Amino acid sequence: MLSVVVPVHNEAENIAPLIAEIAALKNRVPLMEIVYVDDGSTDSTLAELKRIQSIEPLLRIIAQTPRSGQSCATWTGVAASTQPICVTLDGDGQNDPEGIVPMFGVFMERANAGQRVMVAGQREKREDNTLRKFSSRVANKVRSSLLGDGVRDTGCALKMFRRDDYLMLPYFNHMHRFLPALMIRAGVAIALSDVKHRPRTRGTSKYGVMNRLWVGIVDLFGVRWLQARAKPTTLAVREEKA
Repeated sequence: MLSVVVPVHNEAENIAPLIAEIAALKNRVPLMEIVYVDDGSTDSTLAELKRIQSIEPLLRIIAQTPRSGQSCATWTGVAASTQPICVTLDGDGQNDPEGIVPMFGVFMERANAGQRVMVAGQREKREDNTLRKFSSRVANKVRSSLLGDGVRDTGCALKMFRRDDYLMLPYFNHMHRFLPALMIRAGVAIALSDVKHRPRTRGTSKYGVMNRLWVGIVDLFGVRWLQARAKPTTLAVREEKA
């Protein structure tokens, strides 16, 4: 069964249309709940969530203060979820929820084969300005070459994983940018699924190039440090008796 987790900050205009799109998937995937985490919004986001909750029984609302960022809000939502499989997406409407359907198919195929797996969405055509696309392309190449995660678009928020696998990961701020590498470190396989990306039509972006650059560099070497100190992937453990 599936929980959809959506972290938001000041996205009042996007609440109703995105929840309607997510809820419309309930007859195509085993969707049990939509968990929105309001990360210290200062607009009418929380009020709009409460309004929608009165007519949408799948919606759960988690509010956290003070504003703590996307990674913290995502962790809060996954921890609050009640289902064994979680899928995350951004609350700005740029991630098309339709991508959840093929991702679930890939996830179940791997899971039925006995694999622990995370399905990472990859945007087929990124609908952002030239500077953001260029900076993201460079950052992805540097990250992939250093961490060896095999993912060309780790910035895509659409990701599906087992709740337990996610909650076992070491938490740090901005960890959402490194989920594939962290999952691999924990012995989880990565599968990829192409998803659609849409231009932002409502609200304003919370990210710029510079407010991600320097923390991204520091975090990159931090994740590399974690990789170097992980338990051996071939570790065999057994109980011995005399």
